[in-house]
Amino acid sequence: MSWDFETDPEYRKKLDWADQFVREEVEPLDMLLPHQQFVPLDDAKRKVIDPLKEEVRRQGLWATHLGPELGGQGFGQLKLALLNEILGRSPWASTVFGTQAPDTGNAEIIAHYGTPGQKERYLMPLLNGEMFSCYSMTEPQGGADPTQFQTRAVKDGGEWVINGWKYFSSNAKTSSFLIVMAVSNPDVSPYKGMSMFLVPADTPGINIVRNVGLYGERLNEGFHALIHYEDVRVPEDALLGGEGQAFVIAQTRLGGGRIHHAMRTIGLAQKALDMMCERALSRHTAGSILADKQFVQGYIADSYAQLMQFRLFVLYTAWEIDKYNDYKRVRKDIAAVKVTMPTVLHDVAWRAMQVHGALGTTNEMPFFGMIHAAGVMGLADGPSEVHKMTVARQILRDYRPSDGMWPSQWIPGKIDAAKEKLGDFLELEVGNL
Repeated sequence: MSWDFETDPEYRKKLDWADQFVREEVEPLDMLLPHQQFVPLDDAKRKVIDPLKEEVRRQGLWATHLGPELGGQGFGQLKLALLNEILGRSPWASTVFGTQAPDTGNAEIIAHYGTPGQKERYLMPLLNGEMFSCYSMTEPQGGADPTQFQTRAVKDGGEWVINGWKYFSSNAKTSSFLIVMAVSNPDVSPYKGMSMFLVPADTPGINIVRNVGLYGERLNEGFHALIHYEDVRVPEDALLGGEGQAFVIAQTRLGGGRIHHAMRTIGLAQKALDMMCERALSRHTAGSILADKQFVQGYIADSYAQLMQFRLFVLYTAWEIDKYNDYKRVRKDIAAVKVTMPTVLHDVAWRAMQVHGALGTTNEMPFFGMIHAAGVMGLADGPSEVHKMTVARQILRDYRPSDGMWPSQWIPGKIDAAKEKLGDFLELEVGNL
């Protein structure tokens, strides 16, 4: 058995190219076009963005996790993780490389569960970067608990009629279609009574009540919609994956989404660590540079250790997904990665902010954006507290309660057992002394 932490030389070359390409060609977009990566391109932006996408395709790095039949390279999750570490530094990078959320997760479930007609209409334009999509699942009263969802889909002849409210439906205002999760059979378990529907964004009855923004964004100018679906009619063939299959589909999608967020978070946390180290070597105070101060050295060491542990865990989980091709089998580790992610990003970004002093707290540095992103990651795709419960339950399945009153590792009991097992031998040894 061998353990190998090296990347094959050919893919290493691709990663080195991506690193330079993102730094020199993509990161400038973050400065000049902030928060616009999910806005449809006008002619001026297309002249800049389309050539970047074409260059990524020429390098064989477009949507690398998807198979060749879907326009990707079929590299799998582990290689995607190594690439996403680079892309995580830049909000625009995922869009330029065809791996942006929520579109990657939406593309994955359409690829898995969509009909040929659905794939032609929705999947291929999505993969080509010609449209954006929205995953409309969460509800105002239900949060992340699907058993509380109230949005209904009722069959009416050859159509489904959708009514209800959805909250935090990201990118709804710029999406070409929405994947809507609704109760289609209220008489059975919620886990078997919900379905998903592919709904074109121009369908009558989709009412975006307001576009909720994150902290620091102007009211009603954000990208996370509160939507009222009011008598929204879609044909039978809008059903994705079969009636009652929504929960199974959701687990497929969210499993991929969670690990992809973690991959990109490595790059963002590494960026914070890089800035911390640069500042420590550049700033003089109290007679020496910050890098000579033990507190700052502690910040750097703690941040490096946290980030490396998290990175190795993410890479291991990505390897598991490739090996087993079964998100359910890897559910425990995906949940554990999800729980670890916001803490690592928060801690590293917070320390980096501290090392930058007053400048670190201003809008001239990105640290509060990173810290806020950590808060979002603690809630996106399910709150960390729920995932901790999942991890604990999965772990406990491998254990059994002890027999009798005392724990199995109770020392007096183990001494008695050892005497019983080795008593004759010990008596012989004593007799030979």
